[in-house]
Amino acid sequence: MRISIPLFLVLLIAQTPVSAQAPAVEVSSIIFDGNEAFPEDSLARAIVNRETTCGWFSPFFRMCAFGVEHEILNERELSRDILRLKSFYNTRGYRDARVDTFTTRPTAGEVELSFQIDEGMPVRVASLTVEGADVFEEFDPAADLPMQVGGLLNAIDLAATRDTLIQRFRNRGYPRTDVSRWWQLPTGSPYEADVTFEVETGPHSVFGPISLIGNQQLDEDVIRQLLPFEEGQEFSAARLIEAQRGLFSIDLVQRASIVETVDPAGVVPDSVVPLQVRITEAEAHSMYLGGGWSTSDCLNAETRWTSRNFHGGARRLQLRARVSNLVADQLERGVCYQSGVGDFGGMNWLVSAEFSQPLIGQAVALRSSLFFERQSLQDVFVRQAVGVDLSLSQTVDANTSFTLAYRPQLTQLEAAEVFFCTSFLVCTPEDVFSLQEPNWLAPLSVSMVRTSTNNILNPTRGYQLLLNFEHSSAVTGSEFRYDRAFGEVAAYLEVLPGQVLAARLGGGWVGAGAFVLGGADIVHPQKRFFSGGANSVRGFAQNQLGPRVLTVDPARLLIADAGESTPICDPDEIMDLTCNANALDPQAFGTPRPTGGSKVFEGGVEYRVTWGARFETAAFVDFGRIWTERGSGGPSRFELAPGVGIRYLSRIGPIRVDVGYPFRGNEDLQVVTSQVRAFGAGDDSSDKISRRIAGERQVIEYVPSESLALLAPPVDFGPSDGFFLSRLQLHLSIGQAF
Repeated sequence: MRISIPLFLVLLIAQTPVSAQAPAVEVSSIIFDGNEAFPEDSLARAIVNRETTCGWFSPFFRMCAFGVEHEILNERELSRDILRLKSFYNTRGYRDARVDTFTTRPTAGEVELSFQIDEGMPVRVASLTVEGADVFEEFDPAADLPMQVGGLLNAIDLAATRDTLIQRFRNRGYPRTDVSRWWQLPTGSPYEADVTFEVETGPHSVFGPISLIGNQQLDEDVIRQLLPFEEGQEFSAARLIEAQRGLFSIDLVQRASIVETVDPAGVVPDSVVPLQVRITEAEAHSMYLGGGWSTSDCLNAETRWTSRNFHGGARRLQLRARVSNLVADQLERGVCYQSGVGDFGGMNWLVSAEFSQPLIGQAVALRSSLFFERQSLQDVFVRQAVGVDLSLSQTVDANTSFTLAYRPQLTQLEAAEVFFCTSFLVCTPEDVFSLQEPNWLAPLSVSMVRTSTNNILNPTRGYQLLLNFEHSSAVTGSEFRYDRAFGEVAAYLEVLPGQVLAARLGGGWVGAGAFVLGGADIVHPQKRFFSGGANSVRGFAQNQLGPRVLTVDPARLLIADAGESTPICDPDEIMDLTCNANALDPQAFGTPRPTGGSKVFEGGVEYRVTWGARFETAAFVDFGRIWTERGSGGPSRFELAPGVGIRYLSRIGPIRVDVGYPFRGNEDLQVVTSQVRAFGAGDDSSDKISRRIAGERQVIEYVPSESLALLAPPVDFGPSDGFFLSRLQLHLSIGQAF
């Protein structure tokens, strides 16, 4: 029998269910009426049908034109959604809850769902009994359980209480513990339950023989040293987890598991738990080579060689070399606009060798490194140093560690004349030289880090805490004396699935009583506080939030511009520091130079929304302030900077683009220039102050001296009046801001 293709299609369509041909209906809204015990967002997650929603670009604006998710009514699941809601209430103690649904069609293609809920009376726990929990004298395993008298008869709490009891007994030497549970509703009291948990402990047990498998490079003694238990000690499930965590902390261990072994004959004493430690080792040596670019340090490259078992004993040796700020001068006006250029340009580099040795298991570790580096802090100073970094770290638990560190280094500062003159009134070349020549800086520090988050690279829940204190004096071998404290906390809360509220708060103080020059106490510049940048207050460029000063070439003050009849100042006004530079074009000053301060307070709030698997948007508000020492200028203003950003969630961490907006207006900033003197006998005529204007070189009979002049009248300096976009600050970096 033959059948034509057109006829076959007609028959096929005729066999298609009518319901499949019905037009799709969009769910415009879902309403829950009568719910008091649980919020709507919890109930919405319990059902299958969803309402059409608009994408949230920020917590303040709902952008329906972007990210709209159209939801189609699933009629088959509608009746099951009623059962799901009943089950939701039932498992949480509301056993008499009733649910019904109504639909309204405002238009032909839309439907509104309404779930009418009668929660009824909840069942509460009238009594709670734990039987068989009296095997301990000084420990009550039934204390502070998830389920409490007076609480709801919640299936979730029932399961959590059972698990809690099992875990407590297994951590106290009873690995075979099992717990059964039941409850009853007394006659006449249908909403009061008597709950009973019965514990069957099994025999008290100890750790049995421990065998190792898979270790080819790690010595058996090293592995056993990492285990927080020995054969014959009381069994504890918590120690098994601690042991596995300790094994993973060794770079050479790629995978690790600890399992109970069974005798081939199948006979194992109940009171003895033999274990087998199974290890998969990584390569003993690794090599890394990479590079990148950022607006703050331009092109950079890094290489590392690591030995994960240097001469055995799980010792670790890493050789590292890094260069940055490459071709920053050439790319200053393009993609490297925040990197150090001019006096702060040139290649930054770091060469180091780091060695670490576990001492007591992995709970205590000794680390030492030798480093040689050149680093520039943009518009502040260039630093060269050679030194040693010694630290002793102790891991208290899975989330907390303490570190005692000593970092003696011979350090030399360059391009810091303006910093010393404006911050500490050290303006003569003799005094500046004493600060810029090599000096010993040897701080002793203690720090605590606590991390309790669900993800290292992109946390959505938990918090992080950092506390640090440093002391430097002649006792530690330092020529600079100071005390410095800093603390920071960041917290994360998942408000809705894929939406995270993150917040950060930090502050620090550094006390003078330091390097003494002419009776003035000076804190080493690298120990001062600076604010602004991709991981700080993002409405400002790197280090640009706090106190700043302006610099200008004396030629711009002493030689008039084309079309001007007189210069801004005469030489006598510069020499007696009364030159008023307010009439100068703001472009002549360039970027203000930050001077930092002795106290800092900053933080931020950020709302992150995930789109799909790889993208995330954010809206944030950052804030901060820097205070200076008494007598060295006033504090910066309290600054507020909102902004938005987008992240690409890569394997190495979020690749982040942020745009911040600063509200900062005009400020009175000090001006520093080179001191001048009249041209005299013995001076080189080529040193005369000169300036090329309209192609013609103009010269005056004065030469700059090596001293600096801090002009008394401040300059009213601020953002130029222009388009809104000209004030926006762009940051590109890797990793979340906090």
